Amino acid sequence: MSLPFPDIGPVAVSIGPVPIRWYSLGYIGGLALGWWYAATLLKNIKLWPDNNAPIERAKLDDIIFWVAIGVMAGGRLGYIFFYEPAILIQPWEMLGGVVPFPPALMLWHGGMSFHGGLIGVTLAGFLFCRKYKLDPLSVGDLFATAAPIGIFLVRIANFINAELYGRPWDGPWAMVFPTDPLQVARHPSQLYEAALEGLVLFIVIRIATHSFDLLKRPGATIGLFLAGYAASRIFVENFREPDAHMPDFPLGITMGMILSLPMLLLGLWMIWRTRGQGAPETK
Repeated sequence: MSLPFPDIGPVAVSIGPVPIRWYSLGYIGGLALGWWYAATLLKNIKLWPDNNAPIERAKLDDIIFWVAIGVMAGGRLGYIFFYEPAILIQPWEMLGGVVPFPPALMLWHGGMSFHGGLIGVTLAGFLFCRKYKLDPLSVGDLFATAAPIGIFLVRIANFINAELYGRPWDGPWAMVFPTDPLQVARHPSQLYEAALEGLVLFIVIRIATHSFDLLKRPGATIGLFLAGYAASRIFVENFREPDAHMPDFPLGITMGMILSLPMLLLGLWMIWRTRGQGAPETK
């Protein structure tokens, strides 16, 4: 017995001949809502060290463009290098036999990598901060508070697209995904990720920043995000179907686990290194 998969379809709306897909809306909505949430945090100067926001509102509007480029370029290149490097050595495909496309633009092969997108955002944000002489740790903390919003929306889009589904399971909320060639009931692992990496992580970071002054410890919120995402991803990988084109790792380890472990260790270290910072003075 399994739950029916919702008949939504990957295309949210079509504007003339142009289809607007849920996956695209997930990224656009994540950037837009993340920008809005970050802007609200900048107004609450009591959250920040010495009551000074780390970036001006006008520069926040500018850095969003850099972040968008970092997400898309890093996410695509990360997928190619981490999950399907064979794309790099395949001959470029031809569109209609006329127009050549480099592998990074062949979006019909594979998809995006969160870990690659994270690297792309980090690099773009660091370059922006260096250009405008901003504190990269505090600016990174700001984006770490908003990142779970985008993760939640993209994971929901993964579910609607019936991609990245879970391992076979006959539990009460199992589903048969229309894209599954075996047509067996499986874990809806995309919803697990949306809940843990998105909703729960957002709430945890919100409590940490507003009740425990975590933003007063530059780098600690980044650390909490990295550790929280990595722990959630490693847990959900036990229920998510491994990529068919990836090699079999021992002990049930997956590529997602391998990429998340350094994030977990780095995140814990970033939290640890800021211990004692931002604590109220005692007299």
